[in-house]
Amino acid sequence: MNSRILITLPLAAILAIPAIAQTSSSQMQATAPATTDTATGKQPLQPPSREGFWGRVNPFARKSYVKRQTDPIRDRVNELDDLTAANGKAIKDTDDRAQAGIKLASDKANEADQHAIDAGNKATMAQQSAQQASTRIQTVETVVSNIDQYKASNQTEIRFRPGQSMLSKPAKDALDEMANTVKGQRGYIIEVQGFSSGKGQIAIQNSQKMAESVVRYMVLNHDIPVYRIYLVGMGNAPMAGDEDAKTKHLSGGRVEISLLKNDLEQLSSNSSAPMTGDQQQQPK
Repeated sequence: MNSRILITLPLAAILAIPAIAQTSSSQMQATAPATTDTATGKQPLQPPSREGFWGRVNPFARKSYVKRQTDPIRDRVNELDDLTAANGKAIKDTDDRAQAGIKLASDKANEADQHAIDAGNKATMAQQSAQQASTRIQTVETVVSNIDQYKASNQTEIRFRPGQSMLSKPAKDALDEMANTVKGQRGYIIEVQGFSSGKGQIAIQNSQKMAESVVRYMVLNHDIPVYRIYLVGMGNAPMAGDEDAKTKHLSGGRVEISLLKNDLEQLSSNSSAPMTGDQQQQPK
């Protein structure tokens, strides 16, 4: 009798354990709040409500039973894989669009910067051209206002013996030196004044002949235009700058040659100045 009791008690304990576990699981399931906050948006998988003791602990469960238990899990895993792949593709598409937008914005910014640089260069070139034009206009205005004002830039004097009007070798050398300084230039005149000893009309004629010999030499030997030479025979008139003109007696004669210039040559040189590299590249 005692042996039966000893065998019955462990068997009852073994049979009670699954029932207690099932009851506890049912209570936990009943008390757990229902939620659909899952990745797939579906209800979580629920264990079967009635499986019995052997359905949980039977090591020889049938294949169909195992398949019924694992199929929902495999479906959920496949759904999660598909969802993960879709999320990855969406993230990649978003990143590609973001990178394309960033590159487009960068290209537009670079293009705008280049346009700004080009506009700045053109504005600088336009400002330089305007400044040069203003400088030239001011130069022209200055020249026009001073067109009839000549300044002495070079003077020379030639002496003649009494009664002679022919040029000596030193006189010709002095005239050659002066004529070489005006070749190819503009805006100049040559003033030739003859002075002679004696009195009255004879002195004027002698001074005229000496001055004419100077003019003749410069026209024939150096191609100086006649219209650029002004000749006058002063006779025995006092010469400018002679403080003792009244008491000084001129022996023989002399010719004073003065080279006078205005600002026309300066205007010509400024107008023919070579353009800079920026001006040559400026579009017409």
